[in-house]
Amino acid sequence: MNQRPEQKRPAVNSVWEYANPRRFIATSDRLMPWIWGGAIACLVIGLIWGFFFTPDDYRQGSTVKIIYLHVPSALMAINAWFMMLVTSLIWIIRRHHVSALAARAAAPVGLVMTLIALLTGAIWGQPMWGTWWAWDPRLTSFLILFLFYLGYIALWSAIENDDTAADLTSILCLVGSVFAILSRYAVNFWNQGLHQGASLSLDKEENVADVFYHPLLFSIAGFVLLFLGLVLLRTQTEIRARRMRALLARERLQ
Repeated sequence: MNQRPEQKRPAVNSVWEYANPRRFIATSDRLMPWIWGGAIACLVIGLIWGFFFTPDDYRQGSTVKIIYLHVPSALMAINAWFMMLVTSLIWIIRRHHVSALAARAAAPVGLVMTLIALLTGAIWGQPMWGTWWAWDPRLTSFLILFLFYLGYIALWSAIENDDTAADLTSILCLVGSVFAILSRYAVNFWNQGLHQGASLSLDKEENVADVFYHPLLFSIAGFVLLFLGLVLLRTQTEIRARRMRALLARERLQ
């Protein structure tokens, strides 16, 4: 008797398999040692190289070296919200609980990244602009993004039903995405702001000098991997916490 040849599953279906909590946890457990190892290596190389082995800038002096903290944290603060937007849309469309929990897990990490970017920006801006804060379009939109992070986290905590909380926070995420976009492109929209243009660009003339550029790439890679590792770890925690709440609710009904 002839057997049917095995049909390969579409790639899209294989991606949705990771919406299964057990599959997600098993896969992330295998990936995390590599992610954490890469994060530590990139951060050590980028920060030590940047802070100790690059020259002072001819205009900004040693102050320019804060770029190795400010730029990666600002980049991740914005992209963390975009990651939350994507996972929130997946929740709205596909109702996969792992995606909603991943968005919830990413919010505190994005909040901390935003806070680091605001603080390092103030430290950098004071000697350059003569003030710790200015109502610059990018700074203002970044501050509003920070408040959206706080609101997102508070909304999750205020609603007991996880599905209802996921629905409402997904809507909030959609609204907050406007300010994430403004934080990224405010310099392009309003030319009168104090904030400089992008430190990294496809246009080589807009990039920082190579002596600062290469260690900055390591720092950015380290922050990306750090964010990914923290989100995977926190998503696992959220999945287990959800299971625990479900078990306790079941016991109360019995």
